Amino acid sequence: MEQVIQQTNIRKGLTKLVVPIFIETLLIMTLGAVDTIMLSRYSDNSVAAVGVVNQIVMFSFLVFEVINIGTSVLCSQYLGAKLQKNMVQVVGVSLLLNLVVGGIVSAILHFGAETLLGWMGLRPELLKYGIGYMQIVGAFAFFQAISLTISASLRSANKAIYPMLVTVLVNILNIVGNYTLIFGKFGFPALGAEGAAISTSVARGVSMVVLFIILFRKHIPRFPLAYFRPFPFIELKKLLQVGLPSAGENMSYSFSQVVITYLINILGNNALTTRTYTVNIVMFVYLFAIAMAQGGAISIGHLVGQHKIRAAYLLGKYVMRLSILVSLLLSCIWAVFGHSIFSMLTNNEEIIKLGITVMIVDVLVEIGRAVNIYATNALRSAGDVNYPFYVGLVVQWIVSVGFSYLFGIYWGWGLVGMWCAFLLDENIRALIFVRRWNSLKWAKKSFVK
Repeated sequence: MEQVIQQTNIRKGLTKLVVPIFIETLLIMTLGAVDTIMLSRYSDNSVAAVGVVNQIVMFSFLVFEVINIGTSVLCSQYLGAKLQKNMVQVVGVSLLLNLVVGGIVSAILHFGAETLLGWMGLRPELLKYGIGYMQIVGAFAFFQAISLTISASLRSANKAIYPMLVTVLVNILNIVGNYTLIFGKFGFPALGAEGAAISTSVARGVSMVVLFIILFRKHIPRFPLAYFRPFPFIELKKLLQVGLPSAGENMSYSFSQVVITYLINILGNNALTTRTYTVNIVMFVYLFAIAMAQGGAISIGHLVGQHKIRAAYLLGKYVMRLSILVSLLLSCIWAVFGHSIFSMLTNNEEIIKLGITVMIVDVLVEIGRAVNIYATNALRSAGDVNYPFYVGLVVQWIVSVGFSYLFGIYWGWGLVGMWCAFLLDENIRALIFVRRWNSLKWAKKSFVK
């Protein structure tokens, strides 16, 4: 009876985390979708160009995840073990590192925009949209680096509602800014893709400032210098020990997507535009899985810090089952209404027809994706950070990239063939991760002894 009550309380705590994380993630995804939808009213070419730029930008943002994933995992375990000083040290070191790394990444994206997009093989009619967008968004990438660190710290302390509220503000600013600057309203010039970039960057800057205010008022009032003299290299080592393989798995996935985007670019502008629309649509399918996985990871980290391994295991199984159910339901709904969704975005019949077919294949993709999102987060939060990296590195490149070329280019199946490769990749990794979680080998990997 006591165990049932404990599981009920744990699930209630999970719900309090998941709801604000879900809303925040929804709004973050909406932030990207708003750019795509508004730019679709400007031109399909601007959508394709911004889609390629965002692939590069999101890949570069994964450099920040080296620190942010470590921050989330260590803070969750330290808070579970009631080690407040260690938690403050981790957050302080994380902010310093991501400020430096963010500045470097911003410089590379801004000054290397033309070179990077040239490597992606972007055609001249798309390049004119892509360069301006990337130079502006890239220059202020460090805003995102700092914001992600603060948000990770707040969530690990069960204060997920604050990043959610900030994201509401950011979305409102971005929508107003996009409307004003893309189409030239209220006396401003019509800047198209560059207008979307300015709006997004300003919104991210406001987000960073507000999150700092919340951090000091609601979570960590100050960072005592005594905590950082001498410099806590042991916490830096742990951050990198968690972050490097964890971000490595994400980076491997994103880089594989960059390569796949290059292959899709070979198929032509219609395939590239369809892919950009589809990615923005299906994000809302696995939104719930992301929220459940992030909330579950924080709760699992707390339980591992308290040495409650059985409770952590059962919570992980619960998160996985619910994630699969919701993702499958939503992907079926999206597939049924595929024609209506694509018709709202474009009047190009080839893009609409191709998008409908891809959405049908994606139903099976989302089953595996839901498991992978849950499992990678759960294993990391328990300290088992290397396993997801090794699995992702091998399967993503052999199956996702290799079969995308085989099915899509060599055999001529096009974008639909590439989506079949994604189907195999996601579900093969899902089977491997389920076996790992059931083995309980992750139980010995905790950072709190």
